[in-house]
Amino acid sequence: MRLIDRAGLALLHALDPERAHGLSLLALRAALRSGLLPLPGPVALPRLACTLAGMPLLNPIGLAAGFDKNATALAPLARAGFGFLEVGAATPLPQAGNPRPRLFRLAADRAAINRFGFNNDGARAIAARLAARPRTGVPVAVPVGLNLGANKASANRAGDFARVLAVCGPHVDFATVNVSSPNTERLRELQGPAALAALLAGVMEARAALASPIPVFLKIAPDLDPQALAEIAGVALASGIGAIIATNTTLAREGLKSANAAEPGGLSGAPLFEKSTRILAQLSQLTEGRLPLIGVGGIASPEDAYAKIRAGAHAVQLYTALAYQGLPLIPRIAHGLDAHLARDGFASIAEAVGTGRNAWL
Repeated sequence: MRLIDRAGLALLHALDPERAHGLSLLALRAALRSGLLPLPGPVALPRLACTLAGMPLLNPIGLAAGFDKNATALAPLARAGFGFLEVGAATPLPQAGNPRPRLFRLAADRAAINRFGFNNDGARAIAARLAARPRTGVPVAVPVGLNLGANKASANRAGDFARVLAVCGPHVDFATVNVSSPNTERLRELQGPAALAALLAGVMEARAALASPIPVFLKIAPDLDPQALAEIAGVALASGIGAIIATNTTLAREGLKSANAAEPGGLSGAPLFEKSTRILAQLSQLTEGRLPLIGVGGIASPEDAYAKIRAGAHAVQLYTALAYQGLPLIPRIAHGLDAHLARDGFASIAEAVGTGRNAWL
């Protein structure tokens, strides 16, 4: 890591985590305008090229939702080395989210706990930014997706997902149904088979009404028992969605050492890696390759990304590790992943998908 990157992270870690996050987004935008902190641009390596739900990607490393909730830093993030980006979550109406403090660093665990509660500027404001997003100026357009959420006070939370898609769908390359956040009361109840089937039917109807229908993904929780996971897999396969993202944050707290470990909210980062990868492998077995999977949870190195791919992921996403290693982590993971593929004789990411799944079952 460059000295300037280490200094920047040290400065941010001296601040309240949520304030530091806001400043990091400001710094990204300033870096793009000034050119003082050059960004690497998309990382294109032949072995890493892949397709996700029909979208061609230069590499399989994506930014998870939550980093850029309001789509305010799309231009610099498109030049940070990611193969694809996901912003949001967006809800139909703007909402402030839960009271502060609501983001906590767990430095000793290389983790974080958040209880934001879908704080965002609302679908219309986010749609306007997505409509103006850069589509030129980089070697290839980096696909951008939107995480769909529901307003806390909504009388029809299931319908909120379709409403956001109707407003924002014309301006994104994919959309993700997020029923797995633990920070909106009773939201995870929508993961039940009947409720989920009805919700996805409404979202797919909204998708069909778009001038150019886009892939719809489903993001699930890691805190699912085998029966619940099997039911979700069945609903997903029958619904026509494009992929499953496994997984969101966890409510589990086993083995944590940090002072903030007991804070309510969703835990992300290194402690989530094993739990989320086991869910990913089980889901890979259940879906039998009929649905692309995106592995999320605890990725902080090329080895972590490679383990997710071999457990069954067609692509990966990360977020929390950026708070500890910064954006230089992205090209480092890409080049390291390429080296692992070469070492093991794989000509492409696609050849490696699921080859180590049994180790996680």
